[in-house]
Amino acid sequence: MAKYRRDRINEEMTHEVSDIVRNIKDPRVSKHLVSVMRCEVTPDLKYCKIFYSVLGAEKEGDGFDAKELRKGLISASGFIRGQIAQRLNLRITPELQFVYDESIAYGAKINTILHKPSVMEDIRRFDERMEQEAAEAAAAAEAAASEEDEFDD
Repeated sequence: MAKYRRDRINEEMTHEVSDIVRNIKDPRVSKHLVSVMRCEVTPDLKYCKIFYSVLGAEKEGDGFDAKELRKGLISASGFIRGQIAQRLNLRITPELQFVYDESIAYGAKINTILHKPSVMEDIRRFDERMEQEAAEAAAAAEAAASEEDEFDD
């Protein structure tokens, strides 16, 4: 199968699964804001990995349990597959595998680190040093260009 076709199927699966997950009535799933990050279908369309994330999961004490959420998604996989079969015109409806994607939580952690006052000061000093080095390099290039002009005359 052509790669562009598989990419289109991945895109459609991501769109449809994210819409279907919002309608799941299982309390293990419905009490969280689940985002489907991406879907990856195998070339033979028999399996589909669904990468999901939970908004607010990086905060402690909000009652988030990743294992319970995954169990809820796995128990709803039959419903999700049925909905996919109705919505997408595929010869084979793939088996679903759910993978928790921690990239949003990791990004939030990096963002808080970057906004600490000590790190902000380091970044400011680095930027000043780079500006100074760029000005020195520009001055050196200008001096070299003027020397070349003197030799050309």
